[in-house]
Amino acid sequence: MSSLVGPDEDDPVSRDGTTKPPVPEHVQAAIRTLIEWAGDDPAREGLLDTPSRVARAWKEYCLGYTEDPSIYLGRVFEEVGGYNDIVLLKDIPFQSHCEHHMAPIIGKAAIAYLPTDRVVGISKLARVLHGFARRLQVQERLTAEVADCIWDHLQPQGVAVVIEASHACMTARGVRTPGVSMITSRMMGTFLEDPRSREEVLKLMGY
Repeated sequence: MSSLVGPDEDDPVSRDGTTKPPVPEHVQAAIRTLIEWAGDDPAREGLLDTPSRVARAWKEYCLGYTEDPSIYLGRVFEEVGGYNDIVLLKDIPFQSHCEHHMAPIIGKAAIAYLPTDRVVGISKLARVLHGFARRLQVQERLTAEVADCIWDHLQPQGVAVVIEASHACMTARGVRTPGVSMITSRMMGTFLEDPRSREEVLKLMGY
């Protein structure tokens, strides 16, 4: 099989000077098998380095398995000048992959919470989203995981998460309906129990 290993494997250093992680042979072999099953020749020049590139790409796509997103909510701030209204971060872009076809899920999220006596750095909400998104996912679970994480670790009065995304497993295969997006939401606490609060947060999110 050595004839199928391209120059990418002989040069473990990328163009930017960083070291490329090694890719086990059995992983590359699996990708070559898939290429061949799809109808192409894994030994042709343009595909020689593809197995290692695909493997490294998937390691990057799935970085969420190596982290606990809740760590981003560990540092909170209590000196907020008496602020006790909605905190909202919206139009957060994200990318994930569906666990059924391993096809891309590309979309945006809006995350809001109503604090009690503590807030978190606003960028940490996006980091929580990305931590869960960088795994094989279904959108419904991703929505719930983000909301539950914020609810459990910030203990706010309310949490609202809305995710809108396009699924390549539907747009690029199967029913093939490009331009279609899916919306999921999870409301907790005040946003679930009080219709006026729910209406307010959804309006702020643009829904």
